[in-house]
Amino acid sequence: MTKTFWLILLILSANAQAASPAEALQGYTAQAKQENPAYKAPSASKGDVFFHATHQLGNGTSVSCATCHTANPRQPGKTRANKEILPMAPSANTQRFTDAAKTEKWFRRNCQDVLERTCTAQEKSDFIAYLLSVK
Repeated sequence: MTKTFWLILLILSANAQAASPAEALQGYTAQAKQENPAYKAPSASKGDVFFHATHQLGNGTSVSCATCHTANPRQPGKTRANKEILPMAPSANTQRFTDAAKTEKWFRRNCQDVLERTCTAQEKSDFIAYLLSVK
């Protein structure tokens, strides 16, 4: 098997064992650098723009991360079914980004719902950097 395959496997396994938001950020940053060598470091400001950006879906609906999670990631949000969503910011929800499988599950689901595609590792890295900056 190739060196690249083993490096990706190592990155993913490190990411799968993330026990803190900082470790999740580190895993996605390493993955982003592997996917795009020009990527230097996560950007909280890009993550902020990503979180608040409105996207037009194929059905004409406009959505953003803040549609369900609120514009203030320290506040709880609501699903479309009116169920409470705990705050996104780790400063308000200490369990956020501590379970790699759950983190990846929700990125997969929410990126598809908001962007109609999979998020890149760079987007995930910037997104977590932004949420870590929210105090």
